[in-house]
Amino acid sequence: MPLPAPTVSRKIVHIRRVEIECWHREDGMLDIEARMTDLKDKDYPLPPSLGVRIKGEPLHDMRVRVTVDLNMTIHDAVASSDAVPYPGGCDTIAPVYRQLIGLSLLKGFRRAVTERFGGVRGCSHVTELLGALPTAAFQTMASLQREDGVMDWDDRVTRQPVQLDKCHALEISSETVRRFYPRWYVQNKADN
Repeated sequence: MPLPAPTVSRKIVHIRRVEIECWHREDGMLDIEARMTDLKDKDYPLPPSLGVRIKGEPLHDMRVRVTVDLNMTIHDAVASSDAVPYPGGCDTIAPVYRQLIGLSLLKGFRRAVTERFGGVRGCSHVTELLGALPTAAFQTMASLQREDGVMDWDDRVTRQPVQLDKCHALEISSETVRRFYPRWYVQNKADN
């Protein structure tokens, strides 16, 4: 269901776009690429020596790519800052994101990201962008399972679909799982 229509007249001031693409590589690994852009509705003044960011030009344009294996362990990581409000400052932090290598997107990822890159240890925008990677990875794995014939809608399913027990609707004791994944449904003990 869409959001209800606004009840008061309004005007756009800021647009943030987040885009994530997931790629299945020839070597069996996955590349997950995320990008965040911030746009203003009018020319935006920067510090005096830097001039003005023209309407339509990104104030921020940050990217990150992680390469993961099918267990969601990060084998490579790279970040870039293509548009920043403070050149020579914002765009120098990207190399620290190599510290993502070795982390798991499935186990304690967001906590580890905060510990390594929170506050002045990272770029707040790139660090925020990283928070979306685990759920994008789950969507990618669900697509791969479907392509491999592992996730089917009948009893030929051989492994529990990766998305089960990862959100409210897909809790294994939910009505959704009972209806659409009956093989993996487990009745809630409290219901007995």
